[in-house]
Amino acid sequence: MDNLLDVNNEFSFFGVHFADPWATLIRLALIIIIGMILIRILLAVIRHILKKIDSLDEMLNSFVVNAVRTVCIIILIAICLDTLGVNIGTIVAVLGAAGAAIALALKDSLANIAGGLMIIITQPFKKGDLINIGEYRGRVQEIDLFLTTLRTLNYQTITIPNGLVNTSILVNESREEIRRVDLTFGISYDSDVARAKEVLREVCRNAELVLDDREPSIGVRSHEDSAVVLDLMAWCRTEDYFKVQYYLLEQVKLAFDEAGIHIPYPHLVVQMDRVEQARAEEQARAEEQADD
Repeated sequence: MDNLLDVNNEFSFFGVHFADPWATLIRLALIIIIGMILIRILLAVIRHILKKIDSLDEMLNSFVVNAVRTVCIIILIAICLDTLGVNIGTIVAVLGAAGAAIALALKDSLANIAGGLMIIITQPFKKGDLINIGEYRGRVQEIDLFLTTLRTLNYQTITIPNGLVNTSILVNESREEIRRVDLTFGISYDSDVARAKEVLREVCRNAELVLDDREPSIGVRSHEDSAVVLDLMAWCRTEDYFKVQYYLLEQVKLAFDEAGIHIPYPHLVVQMDRVEQARAEEQARAEEQADD
């Protein structure tokens, strides 16, 4: 109360001197009220504009709105402080020094925030996409500034720091509308390769989920020790990938059995030297005589 002087002239509070205090307070109140109204109007306009842009993700929309709100509030606070006669330059210098110390202490967290911003801006994936990040694979459940949350195909939850996501090789399996199912089948050397290729083609024709406008690729991949390996590459919609994969694996086996095409399994042939074979036979006879 000692710092409070003549109400009609000036007063001092926390080292800041105010002339004509009631006018200053009224002006400050008007600045805050008008500023908040303008911020609300600006944010409403931005939301309306972002809703018309279909390519923007919901997370990016939220980030833009929050970023604009934060900047506007900082500007409003600066105007209010300037109205009160506070030296903003000193405050900025102090905040800058404190920010440098905090940034050094929280560099890993800031790297995650930077990674989150890059994900939100560049949009390498979105919620619901099936992605591979290093050894992890799952559908994106949530993206925030610090973490990306995946749900694996067997319903395990994985949280990955955005800094790691941003610096890792990422495969998005859901980005394109169609995918190719790549399968290999081995047939015996006695089987008819041309007939086997025709069977594979017929299985693809009968598969409802295999796309008709893209011809499947079928051919000999390699000659292995006990089998001729055939490639089957068929196209389908991305959401049907696993259904088509399971269908083809099952139907090709049934079709090969019906067509008499054998899928070989590894054989081991043991050859003995004649001398060793003679010794083994002689030893066997000796054992038989000893038993008698």
